Amino acid sequence: MGVQGFLEYIEKHCPSAVVPVELQKLARGSLVGGGRQRPPQSPLRLLVDAENCLHRLYGGFYTDWVSGGQWNHMLGYLAALAKACLNGNIELLVCFNGALEKGRLHEWVKRQVNERQAAQQIVSHVQNKGTPPPKVWFLPPVCMAHCIRLALLRFRVGVVQSIEDHHLEVLSLSRESGFHGLVAHDSDYALCNVPHYFSAHALKLSRNGKSLTTSQYLMHEVARQLDLNPSRFIVFASLLGNHMLPDEDLAAFHWSLLGPEHPLASLKVRAHQLVLPPCDVVIKAVAEYVHDIPDITDLEAIAKDIFKHSQSCTDDKVLRFKKAVEYYSMASNPPHYPPQPVRPRLTGVPAAVPSPKMLNIPQAQLPAKPGVQHSYPELPAERSLAVDTVDKGLPEQNSFSNIPPEGKHTPLYERSSPVSRGQAGSPNHTEAAFFNASSTSSCSENDESSGSTANHVSDHKGGWERNGHTPHSENTSEGQLGDQTKTDLCVTSVVSPGLQAAVPHSLIGPIPSLLSMPTRNHMDITIPPLPVVAPEVLRVAEHRHKKGLMYPCIYHVLTKGEIKLSVTIEDEANKDLPTAVQLFRPVRQYVYGVLFSLAEVRKRAERQAMRKNCLPEHTHVMVKEWAAYKGKSPHTPELVEALPFREWTCPNLKKLWLGKAVEDKNRRMRAFLACMRSDTPAMLNPANIPTPLLVLCCVLRSTIWILEESSWPLCS
Repeated sequence: MGVQGFLEYIEKHCPSAVVPVELQKLARGSLVGGGRQRPPQSPLRLLVDAENCLHRLYGGFYTDWVSGGQWNHMLGYLAALAKACLNGNIELLVCFNGALEKGRLHEWVKRQVNERQAAQQIVSHVQNKGTPPPKVWFLPPVCMAHCIRLALLRFRVGVVQSIEDHHLEVLSLSRESGFHGLVAHDSDYALCNVPHYFSAHALKLSRNGKSLTTSQYLMHEVARQLDLNPSRFIVFASLLGNHMLPDEDLAAFHWSLLGPEHPLASLKVRAHQLVLPPCDVVIKAVAEYVHDIPDITDLEAIAKDIFKHSQSCTDDKVLRFKKAVEYYSMASNPPHYPPQPVRPRLTGVPAAVPSPKMLNIPQAQLPAKPGVQHSYPELPAERSLAVDTVDKGLPEQNSFSNIPPEGKHTPLYERSSPVSRGQAGSPNHTEAAFFNASSTSSCSENDESSGSTANHVSDHKGGWERNGHTPHSENTSEGQLGDQTKTDLCVTSVVSPGLQAAVPHSLIGPIPSLLSMPTRNHMDITIPPLPVVAPEVLRVAEHRHKKGLMYPCIYHVLTKGEIKLSVTIEDEANKDLPTAVQLFRPVRQYVYGVLFSLAEVRKRAERQAMRKNCLPEHTHVMVKEWAAYKGKSPHTPELVEALPFREWTCPNLKKLWLGKAVEDKNRRMRAFLACMRSDTPAMLNPANIPTPLLVLCCVLRSTIWILEESSWPLCS
């Protein structure tokens, strides 16, 4: 689990660092000692990371969520939440994850594999038991984040969306806009110098709607129990395992910290080193190791020591370790970047970040060098990180003399002064900082339990496939594996200690060691260049994206030509019905054609061909779709071709979005109906189809049309 298991470790092993709080009391700002109430001076401004809070914003668990969810219940809960915050003088800003985040693609792949397994467990339970599945199997509906975002806008709750790197933008927005606290459930935030960190999973609204409670993580108490100065959290997070340096690459280092006398050492030998140590054991061992590092600024010496047991790709691992240190350095003290039009570049100028004086935690000063270009994760291989990424002049305070002793901690709502307001909340401060994270990432082997190998796309020497489906080879060639060893690594998996006892030793023997093999890159695909999009369209798309007014995949398709599709609850054992990804792919193909104004482009090409008396050269626009469904691994994308409408020439996207005439409104409606294969005269007449039933009729018509065109059997 790497760094993502750190919060679970805090909750289990540091209970004194998790303090229940009531947000209304924090907003009232009681005097020290619980004296008389005083009038509030300013609202309590909290930034909520919706990525970790969707379950709570949804309103909890309901018995019919498998069949679509209690959307009316969700709206009622969000209305009560907005009213409680208004009455309690609490101001919320909810930040949704709108970034593609190719650098965290391997984390998304693992999550999709786990959610696909959970979906099959849900279907099996409903079929066999006939009762609602347990709460632990809660799998959010695919569009739940989209519906929650629209509901929050309806109830006048502030909403923004990240655009490049979600974690860095949330941290930058929290500091630059002067928020008093962050409500989330992600270990990266806990290790990145967040002044007041509240648990999103513990966020609860009372039945009467008057009390909003949660838990606060006291990181100074965590640092005390780990005996680790918070200034070393950057190196600590880099050595736990993260999206840049997975814990599989650190397995040899983690085992070496335990030593031969550790009770788990025999398990490592018996399992031929295919087992990762438990997360809580790794956290404690890494904390002790980081505590004993003489000089945390000497990254070369640290990297040489931690990878001395590695048998392959040592240089690559050292480089990614330095990238991880740089990433957490920026996250702990992110520099200020002015808003940029579309594709901003980082200036490398550090901003003055207010230290959390309320907690009296010694802070690490990590200024970025003006000459260093922070464009993680695409860093030149020949450039090494400067040793002064961590300030050498920072005094170590392992005695924690500035930290209040145990039992003396004063809750935030009992302090004499309210939380510092920070900077004035101007409209410009609601914009997040942007960080470029578009390079490919590395991940572990295919951990999909079904045993199916990843689908690899063959070379398109004969042109791009028109139907959008790319041919897949069942056997992976050596060239596709890059620097992977020639041994068949598809049989390698990370096994939990509890399962290793049941594995025969004869099966484990020939399997290569996890500690000696490199992590495999995702089998990414190069697509043809995307058509040029009008600057006005890009500005509108970016504005709507950041303000949470547009589905995030639209901006991803326009700027990167990629889209990620989440797992849905569907029965994979049923061979008569297609998956949801396949069923609605024709609809997406027409949407891609509208976004890239493909009809107008092809019409222009046909006119030029007629003047030249030759065949037209049509532009083929391909979009990469990352998805996991029956017979398809999420490790590789599928190339899907954008298609224009055959019946009519759709106007370009600039006219569709920015046109203000009545005809433009009618064209927008027809474009929507045409994507759903429902642009018939009866559907275009508002008198025939009531507006509330228009979407339902379109879905029914498009589903029947897709099944007929695809020769799939229709259900009775």
